[in-house]
Amino acid sequence: MGGSITPDGLGAEAAFALFTDVIQPATRPFGHPTSLSFVAAAPTRAALSFDAALGAAGIFAGNWDGGAGAIHAENQALRWLSDLAGWPSSAGGVFVAGGTLGNLSALHAARHWHRGRTDTNGRGAILCSSEAHSSIAAVARVMDADLIVVPSGPSGRMTAKAAAAHVTPETFAIVANGGATNCGAVDDIAGLTDLAEAKGVWVHVDGAYGGAAMADPAMRPAFNGIERADSLIIDPHKWVFAPYDSCALLYRDAAHGAAAHGQRAVYLDTVDKNEWNPSDYALHLTRRARGLPLWYSLATHGTKAYAQAIAQTRAIAEDLADRIAAAPWLDLLLGPNLTVILFRPKGKTEDEMIRWAEEHRRSGALLCLPTRWRGEMVFRLCIVNPQTDADHVMSVLDTLQ
Repeated sequence: MGGSITPDGLGAEAAFALFTDVIQPATRPFGHPTSLSFVAAAPTRAALSFDAALGAAGIFAGNWDGGAGAIHAENQALRWLSDLAGWPSSAGGVFVAGGTLGNLSALHAARHWHRGRTDTNGRGAILCSSEAHSSIAAVARVMDADLIVVPSGPSGRMTAKAAAAHVTPETFAIVANGGATNCGAVDDIAGLTDLAEAKGVWVHVDGAYGGAAMADPAMRPAFNGIERADSLIIDPHKWVFAPYDSCALLYRDAAHGAAAHGQRAVYLDTVDKNEWNPSDYALHLTRRARGLPLWYSLATHGTKAYAQAIAQTRAIAEDLADRIAAAPWLDLLLGPNLTVILFRPKGKTEDEMIRWAEEHRRSGALLCLPTRWRGEMVFRLCIVNPQTDADHVMSVLDTLQ
């Protein structure tokens, strides 16, 4: 593919052939039902096809003047997510590029809100679980804030009792896991919101992976207390069947987001601040309407279909966990926590585990990569695709004997 960008150009047909014959085959299809490491994507055909239409439309969705119709539709999708959390009509937010930007924007709003209440301009501190996503530590570095890490319990869950011993006067936000990436744990959100109210701090729920579970009535009780949290992120490109890249950033009171992020300049004076301008709710200005593929898929299939698909992934994870527990050559260590399973093959060295994972990664049979849990190398499965075949997964795990 070297030299594909030339002074005279290759022409559309040749350039597109490079994409279809060279570029696309050199990528990994994370939406495949056997892609079970990390937190993969499983977009619906409706969402994928509409993403192409969105790109062709060239919509500017930073402010109401440029993208009113698109923003109105995006807000309907955000309202559905807010309703899952039990939030009032004051809730709102914006779709941003990913969970890291969503966490950064929410925690900046948290510190802005806290400074207004306490009349302090200190660096402040963010409290989180030892199972918090790596982006929380990255956000603390970017914000030049202290990070207080609370050890999680045996299942990876942070309790309010454990957190209470670590809250300091400088703490402005508690980050609760709404489905930890490595272990799937949902923290004690109800207890943490009680603690936050008593201490006068903000609660942000990182539900990038797990927040979608609220659509399944069987998993919704794990999130009790989220109705009193202050901000939340959910990545539709993870478990809400949308294409990359999309993170729903939500505030229970959207005014706090606008107060922290609204930009001012003479060249922005013509923007109507009486309308809903998505650029006011995160660390960005220019943006595409990246929430529209989710809106289109929801409008096409309906929210019941989404609830059923998420429940289906839970059922697959429960089935796999039962089979792994029953397999004499495997040790089930944890799960399913939401749809995350941790297990270890008996009698295998770390080098043998790595070689096995690499073999099946390269063959395409199964993307099941090692991680670490309590210092031990383990395998992790995360089920977000309702088309994942438990029989196929177990047939590959059989080769660990």
